[in-house]
Amino acid sequence: MIRLENVHFQYGDENENNGALHDINLEIPSGQAVLFCGESGCGKTTITRLINGLIPHFYEGRLTGKIRVDGQEIQSQELYDTAKIVGTVFQNPRSQFFNVDTRSEVAFGLENQGIREAEILKRVNQTVTEFQMESLMDRSIFELSGGEKQKIACACVSTSSPEVFVLDEPSANLDVHSMKLLHNMILRWKQQGKTIVIAEHRLAYIWNLIDRVIFLESGKIAKDMQPAEFLKLSETELHSMGLRSNNEQKISKMHKATDIKNIEFKDITFGYKKGKQILDISKIQIPEHEITAIIGHNGLGKSTFLRCICGLEKKCKTRMIKNGAMIKRKKCLAECFLVMQDVNHQLFTESVLDEVLISMEQEDKEKAQEILAELDLLEYAGRHPISLSGGQKQRVAVATAIASERDILLFDEPTSGLDYKHMLQVSAIFQKLKAKGKTIIVVTHDMEFIEAISANIIELNTNSVKNYAQKEFREEVDCNEKEKLPAEVI
Repeated sequence: MIRLENVHFQYGDENENNGALHDINLEIPSGQAVLFCGESGCGKTTITRLINGLIPHFYEGRLTGKIRVDGQEIQSQELYDTAKIVGTVFQNPRSQFFNVDTRSEVAFGLENQGIREAEILKRVNQTVTEFQMESLMDRSIFELSGGEKQKIACACVSTSSPEVFVLDEPSANLDVHSMKLLHNMILRWKQQGKTIVIAEHRLAYIWNLIDRVIFLESGKIAKDMQPAEFLKLSETELHSMGLRSNNEQKISKMHKATDIKNIEFKDITFGYKKGKQILDISKIQIPEHEITAIIGHNGLGKSTFLRCICGLEKKCKTRMIKNGAMIKRKKCLAECFLVMQDVNHQLFTESVLDEVLISMEQEDKEKAQEILAELDLLEYAGRHPISLSGGQKQRVAVATAIASERDILLFDEPTSGLDYKHMLQVSAIFQKLKAKGKTIIVVTHDMEFIEAISANIIELNTNSVKNYAQKEFREEVDCNEKEKLPAEVI
């Protein structure tokens, strides 16, 4: 059982209310699966940190009240003892890895518990089979895609089999097939009687697993509902609460662009050292001054594709042809701006405002503040970027791309960790950038976002690409992929 009594928490800066919690009284019986939802910054991640002991043992702040898990008071218990009971999948899975190869990582938690080798091997093999992860074994952690890292993190926790599972945005970078595997794994934990706490924005894949929905607003529990009650809420009501749809988005709009000129990329070939070729695409055409969504399964090389076409991968000899002229790699770097999937890699300064300013060719404080205001970030202008929530960091990275004023803007999962309101904000900004003549290429698994930005769609398969208009893509999914989708998202 998990019990929070009269809990108040304020992060280190007392003037900063983001993520703070106020008067939380909550009891989660053993075996219950609970969904925490709400807008970015409402306190979902903070509650997960209270349950797994990272607050107060890792994150500093002012905490009052009592947190008990399995009868033990978290504040007075050593973190390693709490970890035996509570397993966590973090919002950024990279932050929880300790090994450089995947098999060792999946076994790591069991080795720390002193479990016999034979039992470790048995549990690792069982988890790998259940997650259909054979292709991810015995590989370097550094060569995995974001979605593949997420799957490894889920497998690590599953192998250790704690009594409580805490998942913070576990589906953020997963494709539809991987979400089905995650759904099935959560179902298995539920059947084993485990207690499951999930903080999520993407809701459709977990509805038949949830026993309870807790909606947070400004650090307080605003609603505590049964799933049936929550499912009665209309799309309009959900969106007014800042929540995504509880049904998988159906792309129905037909986006027709006229008089399109294409930017052509040739010879997109790349492979990691001593590894197999990841990309081998002879030619791909991207509509100029349009928005193009790149989709495809986890691990196919979508992020690497972006790095290659913008010139970041020196070993890749990709050539860009724009307006009939060949553009060399260094010029590609000057024409393109990439927002990475893990935005922590590109946050360098001491404040959010400075982060935007250094992206400008000529610093303009007033313009930088306008960009921040447009993304609901102006109040955080003086904050250190690393201190922000995952969704807020994502928006800061988007702000830097806007400030760069480059002609070609590349985004890798820009809506990861974003609630409905801020997803719409980003989509509206994409439309404005398109109207200004920018070419936007976005890697995403977020179908709701693709619908909002009216994107052309390119599906990346192994060494091939397939172009779709939106309506054509939805028809293809309905005909060929329906059996692969979880029943609750069809």
